[in-house]
Amino acid sequence: MTTFSKCCRYLAGLLWGAVFTLQGAVAQTPAPSPAQAKSKPAAAKSTQQAVKKASESEPPLDSHELSIAQRVHIGQLPCELGASVNMSADAAAPGYFNLQGKGYKYRMRPVATSTGAIRLEDAKAGAVWLQLSNKSMLMDQINGRRLADECAHPDQVAVANDMKINPPPALIDTSMPVRR
Repeated sequence: MTTFSKCCRYLAGLLWGAVFTLQGAVAQTPAPSPAQAKSKPAAAKSTQQAVKKASESEPPLDSHELSIAQRVHIGQLPCELGASVNMSADAAAPGYFNLQGKGYKYRMRPVATSTGAIRLEDAKAGAVWLQLSNKSMLMDQINGRRLADECAHPDQVAVANDMKINPPPALIDTSMPVRR
């Protein structure tokens, strides 16, 4: 058996294990009682208060981090496989962002990179948002997986389409003859 086929069998086993785990978790989730359903507005208020308290305790960002934050695309961003994320700037804490998707919510702050890519992190949760010129992705560093990929703001879609028409030069171009 080749290494490739071993990897495929291993990944298929992982996928099936995840499916059965999720099915068991969904089956065991109880429906909310009427009292719990009525308490949702109170829960929303407590969540807002927790976000406000977190923004008050967060350290202010330096000028370089604030300049990174100015380039972050905000709004509802569609991703691959029908998923989407909502990136919103926090008016109470300049430079901080709230990122929400199906099943997750993160408090992100800009982090400087050596590559020029825009990087936002929620250090407590281990979440990283990478924004490139043509797409963005959300990664879970703790579990080593992508939560959302191919997320794109309209500006990124325009860049991606332009890259299809005018591809960037290859990093290593082997078509050029070597001069001696």
